[in-house]
Amino acid sequence: MLRALLFLFIATLPGMAQTPIAPVHRIQVLIITGQDKHPWRETSPYLKGLLEASGKFEVRTTEEFKGANAETLRPYDVAVLNYSDEKLNVPDWSDSTKEALLEFVRSGKGLVVYHHSAASFQNWPEYRELVGCIWKTSSSYHSPVHDYQVNVIDSNHPVTLGLTSSFSAKTDELYAGLDCIPTSELHVLATGWDDHSLYVKKREGPTPGSPSQDEPLLWTRAYGRGRVFATMLGNDMRAVRTPGFISTFVRGTEWAATGSVTIPPEPEVAK
Repeated sequence: MLRALLFLFIATLPGMAQTPIAPVHRIQVLIITGQDKHPWRETSPYLKGLLEASGKFEVRTTEEFKGANAETLRPYDVAVLNYSDEKLNVPDWSDSTKEALLEFVRSGKGLVVYHHSAASFQNWPEYRELVGCIWKTSSSYHSPVHDYQVNVIDSNHPVTLGLTSSFSAKTDELYAGLDCIPTSELHVLATGWDDHSLYVKKREGPTPGSPSQDEPLLWTRAYGRGRVFATMLGNDMRAVRTPGFISTFVRGTEWAATGSVTIPPEPEVAK
């Protein structure tokens, strides 16, 4: 009897005879940043905070990726590009670094392309195949920043499932004239109406007299065994605080990493 009581007492001591608690697995994210005409110094920590606040991600940031290789990316489930060298006199990534990113996604990992990152690598043809749609300096354009509606056209995809049929973008750019791969290879989730009347006082823009039209703003893309999620929303810190941006960015990152979404949308944009 005494022996049984002694065993029971020892088992209740802290750290003694307790079932070990399995560590929580968090999706491993690498934010690639460090160059952009857009405010990457402000948006990178903000995006990191959005992901970490969900409790699903562990996030690291690099501001110098041009010498990276396959080993650099090996620990991660998904990479987030907040990087653009468009119209910047900066060294290009090496061919081996570019190939490391391509192979990372081909192997079954994820990539998130955030806003102006679609404009990077103007002389790298395979980047278009990776991303799906890219901004071309010679032919893409946008009207002045303004408020507009983002219209969900596939409400059954994991990223948009449970969202309202449209949500607001605030003081944001609406990219138009993107150079896209064939629509059969691209899965557009949401579009925005590019109102050509807004270009009256802007030199660059659509062909005069051409009709206004919907433009892709959110899409996904299969690349090898991997997944790409692209969002053209979020021009600066004024534009990344909306419930629609937060929901689609965080959920899109989870989908790119895992192929599924468990994070609920922000209440303001939930059905």
